[in-house]
Amino acid sequence: MQISPKIVPCLWFASEAEEAARYYVGIFPDSKIGKIARYGKEGFETHQQPVGTVLTVQFELAGQSFTALNGGPIFKFNEAVSLQIYVEDQKELDHYWNRLTAGGDPKSQVCGWLKDKYGLSWQVVPGKMVDWFGEPNAKSERVMKVLMQMGKLDIAALEKAYNG
Repeated sequence: MQISPKIVPCLWFASEAEEAARYYVGIFPDSKIGKIARYGKEGFETHQQPVGTVLTVQFELAGQSFTALNGGPIFKFNEAVSLQIYVEDQKELDHYWNRLTAGGDPKSQVCGWLKDKYGLSWQVVPGKMVDWFGEPNAKSERVMKVLMQMGKLDIAALEKAYNG
């Protein structure tokens, strides 16, 4: 797999980089696992990982390149960074929502945001949302009022609010 974009998100995992990459690849179409790099002897004093342990996994989700890194339990994901999934319809929204919330944190599910079982935050939102909030007006205010009361988004209810 050749990495084509200049900017590739690197996701830090304690030890489950390969497991997570394979999990995500199983959810998104046009996705694949690429090169898997492993720790060697060099740097053991710092990284403390046995030789042969997975260091990084290159993978693609829907054509977007990512790197998963096994860096130990030093850092954890938080809501300051999330991955957005723009969907066309409720069926697609339900697919991603149901797959990504399985084993995740149900308390974090608000306004289309969720945390998956690895603690990574996602936003599963209709692509129309960009237009709905393009300009502050009565339509966008109605959508915001309805949106703020939802966990998993209901596209029909949001469209109804937008259209008045």
